[in-house]
Amino acid sequence: MIQTLGYILAFVAVIGIIVTVHEFGHCWVAKKLGVKVLRFSVGLGKPVWTRRYAETEYVLASIPLGGYVKMLDEREGRVAEHEVHRAFNRQPVGTRFAIVAAGPLFNFIFAVFAYWVTFIVGVEGARPTVGEVAPQSIASQAEIQASDTFVSVEGVPVHTWQQTSIQLINQALERGQVHVGLRNGDSGLRGVTLDLSDTRRLLSEGNLLEKLGITPWRYAPEPVFGRLTSGVAREAGIRQGDRVIYMDGVPAQSWTQLVQYIQERPGVPVHLLIERDHRQLEFELTPKADRRDGKTVGRVGAYPHVDEAQLKQQRVVVRYNPLDAVPRSFVKTWDVTVLTLKLLWELVRGEASLKNISGPVTIAEYAGISAAIGFSAFVSALAIISISIGILNLL
Repeated sequence: MIQTLGYILAFVAVIGIIVTVHEFGHCWVAKKLGVKVLRFSVGLGKPVWTRRYAETEYVLASIPLGGYVKMLDEREGRVAEHEVHRAFNRQPVGTRFAIVAAGPLFNFIFAVFAYWVTFIVGVEGARPTVGEVAPQSIASQAEIQASDTFVSVEGVPVHTWQQTSIQLINQALERGQVHVGLRNGDSGLRGVTLDLSDTRRLLSEGNLLEKLGITPWRYAPEPVFGRLTSGVAREAGIRQGDRVIYMDGVPAQSWTQLVQYIQERPGVPVHLLIERDHRQLEFELTPKADRRDGKTVGRVGAYPHVDEAQLKQQRVVVRYNPLDAVPRSFVKTWDVTVLTLKLLWELVRGEASLKNISGPVTIAEYAGISAAIGFSAFVSALAIISISIGILNLL
């Protein structure tokens, strides 16, 4: 319920900001070109707030799913003789075109500004390091290996999985055979070629990396106890930092395996062989029965030890100074615009899935998730959606 409410609020914020920018473009250019603007409305339906400044009424309406700018127009009502020259329908074609195109143009300008802000604040993401490669996959045929980190796609540097995915799709639509640069630890840089010629498959519904046979690196805690609550583990004498070697004689290889083993044994004694300060100790725990999602599972009140250094190593923040961020924000806006147009063309050709078109529900989820991640992610989402709205209004 709380998550849904968060999605709705983020959706309203996104639509409100983008509609305001879009309609402001129409309004500002119309005023500059001498056309009288009667009303500037953000939202549709019944007004909940109105203010009049000079000759324009500014409105905030009850339904946050759009907006409009109402200009003086003889086709919509009688116009006083002394104001006929300010009516929209009396303007030259070039003036009318400029006013109509101003909304989408301001969407693109806003995207440039939004990317500029994110580049200054810093965009955090996961380093594009490979966790696993599926056999007989596109990635395995290109000899990509676990622990490889993408550093470039067709010579364009990439720092996060998001950048990598966007560049792979963009280059796949241009050439099919895509050259990528990889680094594995201290072994140096090497190049491989991915066969991405099957664009229909790449643009079908689903995750791009899965289609390539790549599972991104994910932190997998070792079977080492971290924080303990006032539960079974603490009462049995377990301490933070204890490493589990065996569970009833079964080798403990990961924290996930240990958790699953304990959850499957509510109320059943479990014998653990623990390593502590280079000594091996034995403990017996009886997991407490607990109801979760309609099932009874065992719990001992413990969290894993988290290697913060390892986690930090796999996170990257892309940040630039205000001057360097300016050209990069223009390039980023251009790249996303071109990629969006390519995807739309592939959709028309039947090469892309219709589910790649985002409706209100998808936008709400995207906005909500990005807002939860942080400021930069939310502003970046605003930029992407603003570009999409700009393109759709020009088509």
